[in-house]
Formats: sequence, C-alpha cells, structure tokens
Amino acid sequence: MPDVSYSFYTTYCRYYQVPFEVMPLAEDFSINVSDYLQPREQAPVGILLANPNAPTSLLLGLSEIQKIASANPESVVVIDEAYIDFGGQSAISLVNQYDNIVVVQTLSKSYALAGLRVGFAVASPEIIAGLVRVKDSFNSYPLDALALAGAAAAIKDQDYFQQACQNVISSRDELSKKLSTIGFKVLPSSTNFVFVTHPEHDAAQLQQALRDNGILVRHFSQSRIQNYLRITVGTPDQCDRLFTTLATIIHKKQLNK
Repeated sequence: MPDVSYSFYTTYCRYYQVPFEVMPLAEDFSINVSDYLQPREQAPVGILLANPNAPTSLLLGLSEIQKIASANPESVVVIDEAYIDFGGQSAISLVNQYDNIVVVQTLSKSYALAGLRVGFAVASPEIIAGLVRVKDSFNSYPLDALALAGAAAAIKDQDYFQQACQNVISSRDELSKKLSTIGFKVLPSSTNFVFVTHPEHDAAQLQQALRDNGILVRHFSQSRIQNYLRITVGTPDQCDRLFTTLATIIHKKQLNK
C-alpha cells in the first residue's frame, strides 16, 4: 500500500498482526506504478489502493490499475473507491477481465448516507465467497432492513445523485481556483475535498487559526504531508466563508512579518 493513504489500512494491519509494506508515493504524491510491477520472491497476498487516494485526492487511471493487476496475478488487488464518484471511472468495469481485482465502495460519501454504514464489494464469485465465509467474524453488525431500504432507494435515484455529485465538483473546482489566488498550491482533486499547502505559512498554524474562527479542516502530522491541509468541500456559502477567512488570516500574518 502507499505510504500516504487512508490511515486505517496500517492501523488494521497492526491490530490483526498482518505484515505489510508501504511503497513511497512520488514527489508529487502520485502512485509510482512501477513499484508494484517489480518481480518478487514471494507475491504479496494483497495490494491495497485507495482510488482516488486519501488524503492526497489524486486519481489513478484504469490503465494503470490494469498494469498492477496483470503484474500480480497471484495477489488480490483491492481498489477502495470511496471517492470515485467525484471525478473518476470505476474499476468495476475491470472485474470481469481480472479475477484478482476487488472493488469496494461506500454510500457514506457521494450518497451522503454515512449514518447507515452501507458499503459493498464487487469481485469474482470466488473472492466474494471468501468474503462471505469470514464476514460474520469481523462484521458483527450486519445491515438492517432500514439501511438496505435507504441504500436501495438512494442508488435508484440517479438523477438526484448525479446532480448532487456535480454540485460538489463545481464547488470544489471554484474553491481550488480561489485558494490558488491567495498563494495555495492545490493538488488536482478527484474527491470531495482539496489537499493544499501554502509555501509561506505553516499548515498547523493555519488550521488552528481557522478553528479559532469556527471552521474545521484536517491537518496531518505525518512527515511528508505535515504542511498540507485537507479541506472538505461544503456548500457554496461554506466555501466562501472558508476562503474569506483564510484570506484574512494570511493577510494578517503577512502584515505581522
């Protein structure tokens, strides 16, 4: 798995005592696909990729996923698509071609149903059968009838879903442009958040200043990304408030230098 990705991957590996190896992202935080194509004495049991990646917001193309799956036929290649609906193409289209690909999705993000705790996996019949055999040992809270009904209704209402996703994408792109005007470097996002850094200001201090103004954003202490902020895309009014507040904070800091 990448060295900068969803933190619970390594957390769960440690909890269940599963040995793991992290592969460093490139300098621009993209995935070095070549790192996953190298021959090894022993094939990894699994390769785990969030796509788009979190917290970097970057997307890996389907052709790159195909390369990884083809080079690791004995490994299960798990593609975590929690944010795929905000700008990517799902790897579900590859499942019939590669029996080692597993695509997992959640309705907590693009469908806005986090409280229902609904997710699903798409894979070969053999892999799904394996998941079914072990799921009761790890998932002691199976979906209830209300969660299933809500999830099914949300999936059926594609017109509303597509419009909601487009609203987020439009707000994200507008926020990215605005943040760039006050000196932020904004990574190209395919998610419902932006990952940003400012070359002249400490990210932790900016986070605290925003918090003092009633705005919460995410800061990471991990060494490679300690000067980055992850900012969730809100409503247009919320994005405007964030931008105005950040611009004011930066202006004051520059005056105090």
